Amino acid sequence: MNGLKTELVGQLVVLVVDVQTGTGREISREYGTLGTPTFIYFNADGEEVWRMVGSIDPERVRQSLP
Repeated sequence: MNGLKTELVGQLVVLVVDVQTGTGREISREYGTLGTPTFIYFNADGEEVWRMVGSIDPERVRQSLP
């Protein structure tokens, strides 16, 4: 993910949530994550487009960009 974060700077915002913290647990409950890592891709309107648990597919991220 770090490589994508660097490669797509200005096109993609990456937020990392530590589910071991109180805030992280709240966010995890809000979005219904069941395992880690969970990647949730939101469009520019804040709507969830897709999610993936486990390894991220960099090509899927690139193809999801407008």
